[in-house]
Amino acid sequence: GLLKKIKLQKCVFQDWLIKQTFVKIKISYNKEDILKKLLFFILIILALIGTYFYYFVNQDSNLEGFAKANGRLETTQVDISSKLSGRLIEVNVQEGDLVEKGQILAKIDVKEQNSKLQEVISYKNQAIENKKHSLEIVKQKESELSLAQKDFDRANKLFKSKSIPLAEYQKRETELRNARIALNAAKTQISSSNAVVDAFDSQIETTKINIEEANLYSPTKGRVLYKIAQNGEIVANGGKVLVVLDLIDTYMTVFLPTSQAGLVDIGTEARIVLDAVPDIAIPAKVSFVSPLAQFTPKEIETKEEREKLMFRVKVKIEPKLLEKYYERIKTGLPAVAYIKLNENAVWPEFLNNLPEY
Repeated sequence: GLLKKIKLQKCVFQDWLIKQTFVKIKISYNKEDILKKLLFFILIILALIGTYFYYFVNQDSNLEGFAKANGRLETTQVDISSKLSGRLIEVNVQEGDLVEKGQILAKIDVKEQNSKLQEVISYKNQAIENKKHSLEIVKQKESELSLAQKDFDRANKLFKSKSIPLAEYQKRETELRNARIALNAAKTQISSSNAVVDAFDSQIETTKINIEEANLYSPTKGRVLYKIAQNGEIVANGGKVLVVLDLIDTYMTVFLPTSQAGLVDIGTEARIVLDAVPDIAIPAKVSFVSPLAQFTPKEIETKEEREKLMFRVKVKIEPKLLEKYYERIKTGLPAVAYIKLNENAVWPEFLNNLPEY
Protein backbone atom coordinates (compact mmCIF):
# COMPACT_ATOMS: atom_id res chain seq x y z
CA GLY A 1 0.00 0.00 0.00
CA LEU A 2 2.83 2.39 0.72
CA LEU A 3 4.33 1.67 -2.70
CA LYS A 4 1.02 2.51 -4.40
CA LYS A 5 0.77 5.84 -2.52
CA ILE A 6 4.30 6.78 -3.57
CA LYS A 7 3.49 5.97 -7.22
CA LEU A 8 0.26 7.98 -7.04
CA GLN A 9 2.03 11.04 -5.62
CA LYS A 10 4.69 10.69 -8.30
CA CYS A 11 2.02 10.73 -11.01
CA VAL A 12 0.33 13.79 -9.49
CA PHE A 13 3.67 15.63 -9.34
CA GLN A 14 4.40 14.79 -12.97
CA ASP A 15 0.98 16.09 -14.06
CA TRP A 16 1.53 19.30 -12.11
CA LEU A 17 4.97 19.74 -13.66
CA ILE A 18 3.56 19.26 -17.16
CA LYS A 19 0.79 21.83 -16.54
CA GLN A 20 3.28 24.41 -15.27
CA THR A 21 5.41 23.86 -18.34
CA PHE A 22 2.38 24.48 -20.65
CA VAL A 23 1.42 27.63 -18.65
CA LYS A 24 4.94 29.04 -19.07
CA ILE A 25 4.87 28.29 -22.78
CA LYS A 26 1.44 29.96 -23.11
CA ILE A 27 2.58 33.06 -21.17
CA SER A 28 5.65 33.28 -23.35
CA TYR A 29 3.49 32.97 -26.47
CA ASN A 30 1.11 35.72 -25.24
CA LYS A 31 4.03 38.08 -24.60
CA GLU A 32 5.35 37.55 -28.10
CA ASP A 33 1.87 38.20 -29.56
CA ILE A 34 1.52 41.42 -27.58
CA LEU A 35 4.96 42.59 -28.67
CA LYS A 36 4.07 41.89 -32.32
CA LYS A 37 0.82 43.86 -32.02
CA LEU A 38 2.59 46.73 -30.27
CA LEU A 39 5.25 46.82 -32.97
CA PHE A 40 2.58 46.84 -35.69
CA PHE A 41 0.75 49.72 -33.97
CA ILE A 42 4.00 51.73 -33.71
CA LEU A 43 4.65 51.17 -37.42
CA ILE A 44 1.16 52.49 -38.28
CA ILE A 45 1.76 55.64 -36.19
CA LEU A 46 5.12 56.20 -37.90
CA ALA A 47 3.47 55.77 -41.30
CA LEU A 48 0.82 58.36 -40.43
CA ILE A 49 3.46 60.77 -39.19
CA GLY A 50 5.40 60.26 -42.39
CA THR A 51 2.31 60.84 -44.50
CA TYR A 52 1.51 64.05 -42.61
CA PHE A 53 5.08 65.25 -43.02
CA TYR A 54 5.01 64.54 -46.76
CA TYR A 55 1.63 66.08 -47.54
CA PHE A 56 1.71 69.06 -45.20
CA VAL A 57 5.16 69.94 -43.93
CA ASN A 58 6.86 69.03 -47.19
CA GLN A 59 4.20 70.87 -49.22
CA ASP A 60 4.51 74.03 -47.15
CA SER A 61 8.28 73.95 -47.52
CA ASN A 62 7.78 74.17 -51.31
CA LEU A 63 5.56 77.27 -51.12
CA GLU A 64 8.27 79.91 -51.35
CA GLY A 65 6.84 82.72 -53.50
CA PHE A 66 3.23 81.83 -52.59
CA ALA A 67 0.73 82.95 -49.97
CA LYS A 68 -1.46 80.40 -48.21
CA ALA A 69 -4.73 81.24 -46.43
CA ASN A 70 -7.83 79.42 -45.19
CA GLY A 71 -11.44 80.32 -45.88
CA ARG A 72 -14.75 79.14 -47.31
CA LEU A 73 -16.33 79.27 -50.74
CA GLU A 74 -18.84 82.09 -51.14
CA THR A 75 -21.30 83.05 -53.88
CA THR A 76 -22.93 86.39 -54.63
CA GLN A 77 -26.50 86.48 -53.33
CA VAL A 78 -29.19 88.24 -55.38
CA ASP A 79 -32.39 89.38 -53.63
CA ILE A 80 -35.57 88.89 -55.68
CA SER A 81 -37.86 91.65 -54.39
CA SER A 82 -41.29 92.95 -55.36
CA LYS A 83 -41.49 96.49 -56.73
CA LEU A 84 -45.21 96.57 -55.95
CA SER A 85 -47.19 95.67 -52.88
CA GLY A 86 -49.72 92.92 -53.36
CA ARG A 87 -50.62 89.28 -52.87
CA LEU A 88 -48.37 86.50 -54.14
CA ILE A 89 -50.39 84.24 -56.43
CA GLU A 90 -47.50 82.10 -57.66
CA VAL A 91 -44.07 81.03 -56.42
CA ASN A 92 -42.79 78.64 -59.06
CA VAL A 93 -39.56 77.45 -57.41
CA GLN A 94 -38.35 75.77 -54.24
CA GLU A 95 -35.15 76.14 -52.26
CA GLY A 96 -32.29 74.39 -54.07
CA ASP A 97 -33.84 74.65 -57.56
CA LEU A 98 -31.61 75.73 -60.44
CA VAL A 99 -32.97 78.72 -62.36
CA GLU A 100 -32.12 80.35 -65.68
CA LYS A 101 -31.69 84.04 -66.41
CA GLY A 102 -35.05 85.59 -67.31
CA GLN A 103 -37.09 82.73 -65.79
CA ILE A 104 -40.32 83.77 -64.04
CA LEU A 105 -39.92 82.84 -60.37
CA ALA A 106 -43.06 84.37 -58.84
CA LYS A 107 -46.11 86.51 -59.65
CA ILE A 108 -47.99 89.25 -57.82
CA ASP A 109 -51.78 89.63 -58.20
CA VAL A 110 -52.47 92.43 -60.73
CA LYS A 111 -56.27 92.70 -60.58
CA GLU A 112 -56.02 96.16 -59.03
CA GLN A 113 -53.50 97.29 -61.63
CA ASN A 114 -55.68 95.98 -64.48
CA SER A 115 -58.66 97.91 -63.11
CA LYS A 116 -56.55 101.04 -62.85
CA LEU A 117 -55.40 100.53 -66.44
CA GLN A 118 -58.97 100.33 -67.72
CA GLU A 119 -59.86 103.44 -65.72
CA VAL A 120 -56.97 105.45 -67.16
CA ILE A 121 -57.82 104.26 -70.70
CA SER A 122 -61.38 105.53 -70.19
CA TYR A 123 -60.08 108.92 -69.02
CA LYS A 124 -57.81 109.06 -72.05
CA ASN A 125 -60.70 108.35 -74.42
CA GLN A 126 -62.69 111.12 -72.78
CA ALA A 127 -59.75 113.49 -73.19
CA ILE A 128 -59.52 112.58 -76.88
CA GLU A 129 -63.21 113.45 -77.32
CA ASN A 130 -62.63 116.75 -75.55
CA LYS A 131 -59.74 117.42 -77.88
CA LYS A 132 -61.94 116.75 -80.92
CA HIS A 133 -64.51 119.19 -79.53
CA SER A 134 -61.79 121.78 -79.04
CA LEU A 135 -60.69 121.32 -82.65
CA GLU A 136 -64.25 122.01 -83.81
CA ILE A 137 -64.34 125.15 -81.70
CA VAL A 138 -61.07 126.29 -83.30
CA LYS A 139 -62.59 125.83 -86.74
CA GLN A 140 -65.61 127.83 -85.62
CA LYS A 141 -63.43 130.62 -84.23
CA GLU A 142 -61.37 130.67 -87.40
CA SER A 143 -64.57 131.11 -89.40
CA GLU A 144 -65.74 133.90 -87.10
CA LEU A 145 -62.34 135.58 -87.40
CA SER A 146 -62.54 135.39 -91.18
CA LEU A 147 -65.98 137.01 -91.16
CA ALA A 148 -64.86 139.69 -88.69
CA GLN A 149 -61.86 140.43 -90.89
CA LYS A 150 -64.06 140.92 -93.95
CA ASP A 151 -66.48 143.15 -92.06
CA PHE A 152 -63.59 145.24 -90.77
CA ASP A 153 -62.03 145.57 -94.22
CA ARG A 154 -65.35 146.73 -95.64
CA ALA A 155 -65.92 149.12 -92.75
CA ASN A 156 -62.42 150.50 -93.18
CA LYS A 157 -63.07 151.39 -96.83
CA LEU A 158 -66.41 152.95 -96.01
CA PHE A 159 -64.93 154.95 -93.14
CA LYS A 160 -62.16 156.30 -95.36
CA SER A 161 -64.80 157.40 -97.88
CA LYS A 162 -66.77 158.89 -94.97
CA SER A 163 -69.73 156.65 -95.72
CA ILE A 164 -70.05 155.38 -92.14
CA PRO A 165 -69.54 157.07 -88.79
CA LEU A 166 -66.52 156.50 -86.52
CA ALA A 167 -68.60 154.47 -84.06
CA GLU A 168 -69.45 151.89 -86.72
CA TYR A 169 -65.78 151.58 -87.71
CA GLN A 170 -64.70 151.12 -84.09
CA LYS A 171 -67.40 148.47 -83.62
CA ARG A 172 -66.04 146.39 -86.52
CA GLU A 173 -62.50 146.86 -85.25
CA THR A 174 -63.49 145.59 -81.79
CA GLU A 175 -65.28 142.57 -83.28
CA LEU A 176 -62.11 141.67 -85.22
CA ARG A 177 -59.96 141.95 -82.07
CA ASN A 178 -62.37 139.78 -80.07
CA ALA A 179 -62.43 137.16 -82.83
CA ARG A 180 -58.65 136.89 -82.73
CA ILE A 181 -58.65 136.56 -78.93
CA ALA A 182 -61.33 133.84 -79.10
CA LEU A 183 -59.32 131.92 -81.71
CA ASN A 184 -56.16 132.05 -79.59
CA ALA A 185 -58.14 130.84 -76.57
CA ALA A 186 -59.52 127.93 -78.59
CA LYS A 187 -56.02 126.99 -79.76
CA THR A 188 -54.79 127.11 -76.16
CA GLN A 189 -57.53 124.67 -75.27
CA ILE A 190 -56.16 122.32 -77.97
CA SER A 191 -52.71 122.45 -76.36
CA SER A 192 -54.25 121.73 -72.98
CA SER A 193 -56.17 118.76 -74.43
CA ASN A 194 -52.96 117.41 -75.98
CA ALA A 195 -51.20 117.67 -72.59
CA VAL A 196 -54.05 115.81 -70.89
CA VAL A 197 -53.92 113.00 -73.49
CA ASP A 198 -50.12 112.76 -73.12
CA ALA A 199 -50.47 112.57 -69.33
CA PHE A 200 -52.95 109.71 -69.61
CA ASP A 201 -50.59 107.98 -72.08
CA SER A 202 -47.84 108.20 -69.47
CA GLN A 203 -50.15 106.78 -66.79
CA ILE A 204 -51.12 103.92 -69.09
CA GLU A 205 -47.45 103.14 -69.80
CA THR A 206 -46.60 103.27 -66.09
CA THR A 207 -49.48 100.95 -65.23
CA LYS A 208 -48.43 98.49 -67.94
CA ILE A 209 -44.88 98.54 -66.56
CA ASN A 210 -46.23 97.87 -63.06
CA ILE A 211 -48.25 94.94 -64.39
CA GLU A 212 -45.12 93.57 -66.03
CA GLU A 213 -43.14 94.16 -62.83
CA ALA A 214 -45.62 91.90 -61.05
CA ASN A 215 -43.73 89.03 -62.71
CA LEU A 216 -40.55 88.44 -60.72
CA TYR A 217 -37.78 87.27 -63.05
CA SER A 218 -34.41 85.78 -62.19
CA PRO A 219 -31.73 88.33 -63.14
CA THR A 220 -29.07 85.64 -63.35
CA LYS A 221 -28.44 81.95 -63.82
CA GLY A 222 -28.16 80.36 -60.39
CA ARG A 223 -29.72 78.38 -57.57
CA VAL A 224 -32.50 79.35 -55.16
CA LEU A 225 -31.01 79.73 -51.69
CA TYR A 226 -34.02 80.95 -49.66
CA LYS A 227 -37.76 81.03 -50.28
CA ILE A 228 -38.84 83.85 -47.99
CA ALA A 229 -42.51 84.34 -48.95
CA GLN A 230 -45.18 81.74 -49.72
CA ASN A 231 -48.21 81.65 -52.02
CA GLY A 232 -51.03 83.85 -50.76
CA GLU A 233 -48.88 86.09 -48.58
CA ILE A 234 -48.98 89.88 -48.89
CA VAL A 235 -45.65 91.49 -49.74
CA ALA A 236 -44.83 95.18 -49.33
CA ASN A 237 -43.03 97.46 -51.77
CA GLY A 238 -39.48 96.19 -51.97
CA GLY A 239 -40.31 93.08 -49.93
CA LYS A 240 -38.03 90.07 -50.45
CA VAL A 241 -39.59 86.98 -51.98
CA LEU A 242 -36.55 84.84 -52.86
CA VAL A 243 -32.78 84.83 -52.63
CA VAL A 244 -30.86 83.40 -55.61
CA LEU A 245 -27.17 82.48 -55.72
CA ASP A 246 -25.24 83.71 -58.75
CA LEU A 247 -23.20 80.52 -59.10
CA ILE A 248 -21.00 81.95 -61.84
CA ASP A 249 -19.73 84.48 -59.29
CA THR A 250 -18.24 82.01 -56.81
CA TYR A 251 -15.20 83.15 -54.86
CA MET A 252 -13.24 82.81 -51.65
CA THR A 253 -12.38 85.57 -49.20
CA VAL A 254 -9.05 85.31 -47.37
CA PHE A 255 -6.92 87.62 -45.24
CA LEU A 256 -3.23 88.24 -45.87
CA PRO A 257 -0.67 90.14 -43.77
CA THR A 258 0.87 93.37 -45.01
CA SER A 259 4.05 91.69 -46.23
CA GLN A 260 2.06 89.45 -48.60
CA ALA A 261 -0.88 91.70 -49.50
CA GLY A 262 1.52 94.29 -50.87
CA LEU A 263 2.74 91.76 -53.47
CA VAL A 264 -0.73 90.79 -54.70
CA ASP A 265 -2.29 92.54 -57.71
CA ILE A 266 -5.72 92.29 -59.32
CA GLY A 267 -5.59 89.37 -61.72
CA THR A 268 -2.87 87.50 -59.82
CA GLU A 269 -3.02 83.75 -60.45
CA ALA A 270 -4.28 81.56 -57.59
CA ARG A 271 -5.35 78.01 -56.75
CA ILE A 272 -8.09 76.82 -54.39
CA VAL A 273 -8.00 73.37 -52.76
CA LEU A 274 -11.20 72.16 -51.13
CA ASP A 275 -11.00 70.10 -47.96
CA ALA A 276 -13.54 67.72 -49.53
CA VAL A 277 -11.38 67.21 -52.67
CA PRO A 278 -7.76 67.72 -51.53
CA ASP A 279 -6.22 66.21 -54.67
CA ILE A 280 -7.73 68.80 -57.08
CA ALA A 281 -6.48 72.40 -57.42
CA ILE A 282 -9.15 74.80 -58.71
CA PRO A 283 -7.78 77.65 -60.88
CA ALA A 284 -8.71 81.16 -59.75
CA LYS A 285 -7.63 84.80 -59.91
CA VAL A 286 -7.49 87.65 -57.44
CA SER A 287 -10.42 89.98 -58.18
CA PHE A 288 -10.21 92.34 -55.19
CA VAL A 289 -7.66 93.57 -52.66
CA SER A 290 -9.07 95.72 -49.88
CA PRO A 291 -7.52 99.18 -49.51
CA LEU A 292 -8.28 99.07 -45.78
CA ALA A 293 -6.55 96.97 -43.15
CA GLN A 294 -8.44 95.00 -40.52
CA PHE A 295 -7.89 93.52 -37.04
CA THR A 296 -5.45 96.30 -36.07
CA PRO A 297 -5.52 99.58 -34.12
CA LYS A 298 -6.13 102.72 -36.16
CA GLU A 299 -2.76 104.27 -35.35
CA ILE A 300 0.25 102.09 -36.10
CA GLU A 301 3.37 103.18 -34.22
CA THR A 302 5.87 100.32 -34.45
CA LYS A 303 6.96 97.76 -37.02
CA GLU A 304 5.60 94.93 -34.86
CA GLU A 305 2.16 96.51 -34.88
CA ARG A 306 2.30 97.05 -38.66
CA GLU A 307 2.90 93.32 -39.07
CA LYS A 308 -0.53 92.70 -37.47
CA LEU A 309 -2.29 94.40 -40.40
CA MET A 310 -4.48 92.02 -42.41
CA PHE A 311 -5.98 92.84 -45.80
CA ARG A 312 -9.08 91.20 -47.24
CA VAL A 313 -8.42 89.53 -50.59
CA LYS A 314 -11.07 88.08 -52.89
CA VAL A 315 -10.07 85.07 -55.02
CA LYS A 316 -12.56 84.33 -57.80
CA ILE A 317 -12.87 80.95 -59.53
CA GLU A 318 -12.58 80.91 -63.33
CA PRO A 319 -16.09 81.43 -64.86
CA LYS A 320 -15.49 78.84 -67.63
CA LEU A 321 -14.82 76.18 -64.99
CA LEU A 322 -17.95 77.19 -63.09
CA GLU A 323 -20.00 76.94 -66.30
CA LYS A 324 -18.90 73.34 -66.84
CA TYR A 325 -19.47 72.19 -63.25
CA TYR A 326 -22.44 74.49 -62.73
CA GLU A 327 -24.77 71.94 -61.11
CA ARG A 328 -22.07 70.72 -58.69
CA ILE A 329 -21.19 74.11 -57.19
CA LYS A 330 -21.65 74.26 -53.42
CA THR A 331 -20.99 77.23 -51.19
CA GLY A 332 -19.72 77.30 -47.63
CA LEU A 333 -17.16 74.51 -48.19
CA PRO A 334 -13.88 75.04 -46.28
CA ALA A 335 -10.83 75.39 -48.49
CA VAL A 336 -7.27 76.66 -48.73
CA ALA A 337 -6.24 79.36 -51.21
CA TYR A 338 -2.74 79.60 -52.65
CA ILE A 339 -1.81 82.93 -54.26
CA LYS A 340 1.28 83.72 -56.32
CA LEU A 341 3.47 86.41 -54.82
CA ASN A 342 6.11 86.12 -57.53
CA GLU A 343 5.24 85.95 -61.24
CA ASN A 344 8.21 83.64 -61.89
CA ALA A 345 7.26 81.18 -59.15
CA VAL A 346 6.42 77.66 -60.37
CA TRP A 347 3.38 75.93 -58.97
CA PRO A 348 4.26 72.91 -56.76
CA GLU A 349 3.35 69.50 -58.11
CA PHE A 350 0.39 69.05 -55.73
CA LEU A 351 -1.18 72.27 -57.11
CA ASN A 352 -0.86 71.29 -60.78
CA ASN A 353 -3.65 68.71 -60.80
CA LEU A 354 -6.29 70.96 -62.38
CA PRO A 355 -9.84 69.92 -63.39
CA GLU A 356 -10.68 69.73 -67.08
CA TYR A 357 -12.65 72.63 -68.53
